[in-house]
Amino acid sequence: MILHRRNDRFTRSSGHSHIMQQLSGARILVAPLDWGLGHAARCVPIVHALLERGAIPILGADAGPLALLREEFPTLAQVRIPGVYVRYAKGKSQLWSMARQFPTMIQGVRAEKALFDRLRQQLRLDAVISDQRFGIRSAELPSVLITHQVFPFTPFAQGALRRLNLRHIVRFDRCWVMDEAASPGLAGELSHGPALPSNARYIGTLSRFAPEVVPSRVTRHRIVAVISGPEPQRTLLERILTDQLHRIEGRHLLVQGLPAQPADRQDGNVRVVSHLAGEALRQAMFGADLIVSRSGYTTLMDLAAIGLSALIIPTPGQQEQEYLGQLHLRSGRFLVQQQQDIDLRAALTMDPMHTAPALGSSLLSEALDDLSSLLAR
Repeated sequence: MILHRRNDRFTRSSGHSHIMQQLSGARILVAPLDWGLGHAARCVPIVHALLERGAIPILGADAGPLALLREEFPTLAQVRIPGVYVRYAKGKSQLWSMARQFPTMIQGVRAEKALFDRLRQQLRLDAVISDQRFGIRSAELPSVLITHQVFPFTPFAQGALRRLNLRHIVRFDRCWVMDEAASPGLAGELSHGPALPSNARYIGTLSRFAPEVVPSRVTRHRIVAVISGPEPQRTLLERILTDQLHRIEGRHLLVQGLPAQPADRQDGNVRVVSHLAGEALRQAMFGADLIVSRSGYTTLMDLAAIGLSALIIPTPGQQEQEYLGQLHLRSGRFLVQQQQDIDLRAALTMDPMHTAPALGSSLLSEALDDLSSLLAR
């Protein structure tokens, strides 16, 4: 059976069509989590894949993530979906900060669910793809969850919270795990465990960066620092890096990760910009002697896609980033420093590994074929 659009609803007809048109006309909400920019950035290749198949993506986000997606896809429809504002502590431990905010996070999932129940009818949706937003789903239409944290590390009650996480995952029709199927992949134990949920499938590592060739034009800077994430740790890292960049000869670039607050200024030998779109950021990375970033998973996927290494700095007390830092320090793929011990001058003397770009995968295409079959039911 093939699905065709008629008066914005699906009707069934017999026959076959090209695989790229299996989602033709389907109105699909793509809704990333709003903790930093990583979840929105990694949804960019998902949206491109939907567009290639003739679908009609609708962008659902808020603040910085919505600004990033709006810049990448200015012609697509957008809807504001507020998230829970999570603030990190200033110190090394996030235990009490996260414990205090946990009830608010649970309430946020319920609020998301109530909002989405209204939105799905207003937007005439045919499916939804939610990146780590557990409330953005419905039993009334195909609902897909994107995650790399099937088995997350948490600052307290890890066993209980992992069970809660799995209960949320299985409520979706499908769970797309953003990693390679072979362990350890790029996420290690976060995405590879003893019992993957029955609705889960790996879709490979994805990036908004085109991996095929080195850009024909690059922007030369000695150090390119790219930061984002929850406050106040984002600002604390910016201050540390800015102070050290001023004391290191050469021209440097600092990308603040604040797309909703446009800025572009010269601060001594440091150009400070609030945000760079995908291709501009790729050009800057290829033109750097040293890339500096958090150890966020989307950043690691972007670096893997273009075959570059970096100095990665885990957010203090953010157990996922600390784990990823330890994992890839052992692999030798990245340089790793802790925030309290950052030494950019020393990092410049090291020789980070440059690897071949990650090859494209058919896993996402197979997942989209599966989504088409859900829509056909």
